[in-house]
Amino acid sequence: MNEQEIAKIVRAVLNEHEALEQGSEAGHGEYRQEEPGHQGRHRQKEPGHVCQCKGRKMTLAKANALIEKVQGQAAQMGLSVVVAVADAAGRPVSVQSMDGAYIASFDIALNKSFTSASLKMSTQKLGTLSQPGESLYGIQFTNGGKIVIFGGGETLEVDGQIVGAIGVSGGSADEDTYLAAYGKECFERR
Repeated sequence: MNEQEIAKIVRAVLNEHEALEQGSEAGHGEYRQEEPGHQGRHRQKEPGHVCQCKGRKMTLAKANALIEKVQGQAAQMGLSVVVAVADAAGRPVSVQSMDGAYIASFDIALNKSFTSASLKMSTQKLGTLSQPGESLYGIQFTNGGKIVIFGGGETLEVDGQIVGAIGVSGGSADEDTYLAAYGKECFERR
């Protein structure tokens, strides 16, 4: 697979993600625009709509509560890690470094959360799909090098909808994978 094919696949995934976001804003009935062309600046609730959408957004409070749980588990394992939580679009909501965490782990955790949110899968699964001969071989060289293809990134879902992602870095690949999965489990059972 060459770079153009990879770019085309990533573009398709990102376009799908963008379309889903726009569709959820405009098409699910939560809001309608008052005036055409204002793109969300003047919105009005649809009559009779009972909005439950706030539970499907990654907030700073949710991100920090999740990070605290993962840090507690990491401490029990004797690890100092960096934990990053992103929203559904892969934008960072919160990133925290435990005392003694590797400096390099900051960017790695952030990129793991971006990877999982933007490609809608765990970084461990992406690692399998990006091996030589597989459909996403070479994807780690796209997106300015922000794509991570080893464990430690997981999507975060509410009612089957991705609302964000978590990235953990600072331990071995297996430890990071475990901690990210632990974070996903904590978030989804709350």
